[in-house]
Amino acid sequence: MIGILGGMGTQAGLDFCNKLAILYRGKIDQEYPLFLLYNKSNIPGRPESIGVQTKNLSDKFKNKKNKKKYSMVLNSLVHGCKLLKKSKCKFIVIPCNTAHYWYNDLIKKVNLPIINMPKEVFMYTKKKCKKKSSIGLLATEGTLKTGIYGKFFNKNYNLIYPDKYNQKNSVNKAIKLVKRGNVKAANKNIKSAIDFLIKKKCKKIILGCTELPIAIFAFKSLKTIKSSKIFLDPNLILANAAMKKYKKNNGH
Repeated sequence: MIGILGGMGTQAGLDFCNKLAILYRGKIDQEYPLFLLYNKSNIPGRPESIGVQTKNLSDKFKNKKNKKKYSMVLNSLVHGCKLLKKSKCKFIVIPCNTAHYWYNDLIKKVNLPIINMPKEVFMYTKKKCKKKSSIGLLATEGTLKTGIYGKFFNKNYNLIYPDKYNQKNSVNKAIKLVKRGNVKAANKNIKSAIDFLIKKKCKKIILGCTELPIAIFAFKSLKTIKSSKIFLDPNLILANAAMKKYKKNNGH
């Protein structure tokens, strides 16, 4: 059974489950994958809990306040993963990019495989894009600040981020709007940041916050998402990676 630690945000977790079910639709109920979603929406805010940039997630923090915030999120993530483990899940996925800042410390505390979303996106990109291509990244400021994607991409690709204006007024606002349920406004808001990255000649754009595929593809079919020539949807890539592992675990 696939363990899904969701609630970061709730719509993003549901979007992952929906993609998982549609991608691997069965002809009857019994042919669908077994998965358990823990919508742990009480995990402290991830971007707000990142107080210092580090190359190693185990590095010392600059002050006790930063360390306390980091530990609060880590402990909540560990609690969620352990509940999924107790429920007999064989591995875990976390449909939240920023949460992967805690990945290295999390896997030390949870004796269960956790698929690394940014790593899966990188492995997928390697199949689709030539080395040294310009790849755009739309994400929370926390994800950008901590280099969650950079540590995989920087050696092979030129990661391009929005400028400060577009990050604040386009990306951040779109994410907040999705969380509030105003997807139509989010769709409108994110266009400025997309245009900025396209003008920078990005070959692909990573939707590095799981609210963003909802903002961009809310009124489109999964077929359209899969056939997108520019957008990389980490939720979609993670769903495929999860099913590959699920089938392997079940002898398929």
